[in-house]
Amino acid sequence: MVLSALRGALGFLTRLPVGHDEASWDAFRRTPVAFPLAGYFVGTLLAIPVVLPVPEPVVAFLFVCWMLAVTGITHLDGLADLGDAAVVHDPERRRAAMKDSQVGVGGTAAVVLSLVGLALAGLGLAELPLRTAVGLVVAAEVSAKLSMAGLAAVGTAAHEGLGSQVIEGPPRRVLAPAIVSLPVLVLTWPSPAAAVGLLVGLLAAWLLARWVQGWLGGLGGDALGAANELARLAALHAGIVVWYAL
Repeated sequence: MVLSALRGALGFLTRLPVGHDEASWDAFRRTPVAFPLAGYFVGTLLAIPVVLPVPEPVVAFLFVCWMLAVTGITHLDGLADLGDAAVVHDPERRRAAMKDSQVGVGGTAAVVLSLVGLALAGLGLAELPLRTAVGLVVAAEVSAKLSMAGLAAVGTAAHEGLGSQVIEGPPRRVLAPAIVSLPVLVLTWPSPAAAVGLLVGLLAAWLLARWVQGWLGGLGGDALGAANELARLAALHAGIVVWYAL
């Protein structure tokens, strides 16, 4: 069951050619622990650019390109939709803005800031010791996936769709995903960079969820995708700052 759920998680969270069958999808949405388990695997893949013997600016560029190649733009699209909604004050127009296939100013700004932030994080990672950099990338990805599991467990679906199947998919629990995520706390030991990154990523996703719940009356696939992107970015930068500070 867990293996099938992990395949479904990878199919939902990445562009890897696995887990696209109905059985894997159903197992995934019923197994919240698959979120952080996939985070370990995806994070390890995403760390490949930071171990390459190339100049730091090249690492930063490859880090963004490789991330898009592995994870795709589905979750980034969710961030863009929320960015468009953020600049609209009328509740009904916010929902319409999220459904609009054209990206507006708010969505463009959100995507650009996200990609620039990832590139700068890649530049910072290139300056860290190798084990610390890899550990932080994995911790950030687990934080992003644990954030999605948490929102799916406690959130209310705003509308029907792919996201609502995850949010409303039984069982609604988060303890097992949290326990599975605990090993990342020591990935950068003795530096607490990974631990701080994990917690800051969760905090960023929680703040986003509170805003979305208040503005849109519930969560959806866009909110889950945006939480994934925001938690990852916050975790990476928080971890880098902590490593330099301590």
